[in-house]
Amino acid sequence: MTESKTFRQLANEASPLVIPGAHDALTARIIEQTGFDAFMIGGFQIVGARYGVPDIGLLGLGEISAGVRDILAVTDLPCLVDVDTGYGDVKNVVYTLNHYEKIGAQAIFIEDQLAPKRCGHMAGKRIVPVEEMEAKLRACAGERLNPDTFIIARTDAIATDGLDEALRRGERYMKAGADALFIEAPTSIEDMRRICEELPVPQLANMIEGGVTPLLAPAALGELGYSIASYGITTLMLTARTIRDTLADIKSGEFKLANTGLTFPEYLDIVEMPRWSAIEDRYES
Repeated sequence: MTESKTFRQLANEASPLVIPGAHDALTARIIEQTGFDAFMIGGFQIVGARYGVPDIGLLGLGEISAGVRDILAVTDLPCLVDVDTGYGDVKNVVYTLNHYEKIGAQAIFIEDQLAPKRCGHMAGKRIVPVEEMEAKLRACAGERLNPDTFIIARTDAIATDGLDEALRRGERYMKAGADALFIEAPTSIEDMRRICEELPVPQLANMIEGGVTPLLAPAALGELGYSIASYGITTLMLTARTIRDTLADIKSGEFKLANTGLTFPEYLDIVEMPRWSAIEDRYES
């Protein structure tokens, strides 16, 4: 067997590395079976799918990491995990980083919002002084358990102070120890191009349906200079739409959607029923 590549290797080689988001373990299984090289787990997805609340800082490390642990348990794919603000000061950030490393995350991104944070495409964000974020990044770079753990610094400064400040922060965050940048919520392709041209380091593009950033295909993002293309909420949005439409169909009594989903055998294949049946056959007398 050939050794799988790490998230760091994939991010440095792909143009770009495409990472869909998983909001639960079933989605992670399907991502792996579809043939993706890596994926991501965002706080927006976890708090919405697992707890039914918006991404505005209502939940902490314990609640969110419970969902992340369940997802990471079913796949060995390299995964990028959203650690929000790190849930406190430098010691909390290091604890959070190490906790996620121990349960299998190969990459994390941390943001410079003031807690309680909120989704990067919502209004009302506030950011911390640049020095506070630099200290967190130095702590992460210096205290990671695995030297290959990939640290991405996210700044939400565009929404609060404009693109120039976001670029200034991005440069300082790289010097503080980040391996890549996530400059959140640019509002035009021109701004996206400027980010990649003025900061020619690994950059993550966050593609959000209904967000403020133009929604582009991976090839277009690669042409702009992005190294990582995240489609973090796409599966969640489509899943939620399907659930709502299906329930409305059942309630109406029309059953138009009956037998339009996966077949029972297809679903059992996804959750690896053939493997468990084989174990039964092999060991039970």
